[in-house]
Amino acid sequence: MTRLLEACLNGARGLTEHPGIPRTPEELAAEALAAVEAGARVLHFHPYDDDGLETLAARPCEAAIRAVSASCPGVPISLSTSAEIEPDPRRRIELISAWTHQPELVTANQGEAGIIELCEVLVDRGIGIEAGLLSLADAQAFVRAGIAHKCTRVLVEPLDADPEAAVAHAAAMEHVLLDAGIDLEQVHHGDMVATWAVIARAIARGHGVRAGLEDGTVLPDGNLAEGNGALVRAAAQMLAS
Repeated sequence: MTRLLEACLNGARGLTEHPGIPRTPEELAAEALAAVEAGARVLHFHPYDDDGLETLAARPCEAAIRAVSASCPGVPISLSTSAEIEPDPRRRIELISAWTHQPELVTANQGEAGIIELCEVLVDRGIGIEAGLLSLADAQAFVRAGIAHKCTRVLVEPLDADPEAAVAHAAAMEHVLLDAGIDLEQVHHGDMVATWAVIARAIARGHGVRAGLEDGTVLPDGNLAEGNGALVRAAAQMLAS
C-alpha cells in the first residue's frame, strides 16, 4: 500500500514561528499547489475569517475550499474541527451543520468534549473523519468509543517538544491501536522540532506522514523552510529513501 503524504498548510501552532503562514483563500491556494507539486495527496488547512482568526463559519470555509479545489482539482481537502477554534461543543456542531460547501474530510481530535456527537454529525453529512490522537489518553478513549469503523484514518500526533519523548509517545499510541485490533490507516506527525523524528519512525513502521507549516517550520537540517512545498518535499524524500 502506498504510504500517504498529507500536507498541513497552516494553523495556530505555526503562526509565531513563520512569516509565511497562509490565511486568505488565495494564499491557501498557492501553498496548496506547492504542496501537491511536492508530493502531497491530501491537503489539511484552517480557514480564517476577515479578522484573521481561525473559523468554522460557513462563508470563509466555503471560500477557502473553493480556492484550494480550483488550484488542486481532485485532491481531497481536510479541515480542522479543533476545539481551539470553537470550544463550545454545541456551537461547533451548529457551525459545521451550516456548511454550504463541505470538505471531503475533517480532523476530529478524540480528547475533546463533545467529539463523539460531532463524529455522528460528520458521518450523517458524509464527511470523512481523520481521528486525531494527541495523547495516550486520546488513543484509549478512541478505542473505548468504538467509532473506528466510522473513520477514514487515524492521525497519531504526539505534541511532546522533545524528539525522543515524541517518538516514544507515538509508539505507545500505536501499541494501543494494535492491541485493540484497529487496522485503520495511520498518518503520523509531530510538533515543531520533534516532527522529523516522529516522521522518520512512522516511515520505518510503514505508516503515512504529515508535514507542513502547522506542524513545523524548519527542514530536517534545521533551516527555516521557505513554505509548505519545501517541507512536503523533504517528507517525500524521506518516504522515497
